Amino acid sequence: MSDKELCTEEEISNLVRAFYARVRQDELLGPIFDAHIEDWDQHQHKLVDFWSTILRRTGRFTGAPMPKHARLPGLNAELFRRWLALFRETTAAQPNRTMGEQAQAAAERIAQSLWMGYQIGRDPDAAPAALACG
Repeated sequence: MSDKELCTEEEISNLVRAFYARVRQDELLGPIFDAHIEDWDQHQHKLVDFWSTILRRTGRFTGAPMPKHARLPGLNAELFRRWLALFRETTAAQPNRTMGEQAQAAAERIAQSLWMGYQIGRDPDAAPAALACG
């Protein structure tokens, strides 16, 4: 199966929209995202491009997520774990199980990378802690 056969653009869009609906309703993450995202439609469109690049190898996403996340104050491991838990719930609910599993595996790698980068950006001399997920 090629990357483009893994899922459709519509399935990716449904995944992104379902996930961010959960995020916006979440008592921990909702206020953080609402404080930093001015245009939800534009943000979701960019994230559909991101996940299309990850899951279908379309190359549509351009940008650098690390600097944007590194500028956010007060992030902690609990927030990253909560993001992953909501993503896990969303991927588990997807009819396309293969896509959901691949998206979840990618999300776990991405969260680890962002968390490590966030810590290094805050305290370059300290050894960053891995994001323990359950």
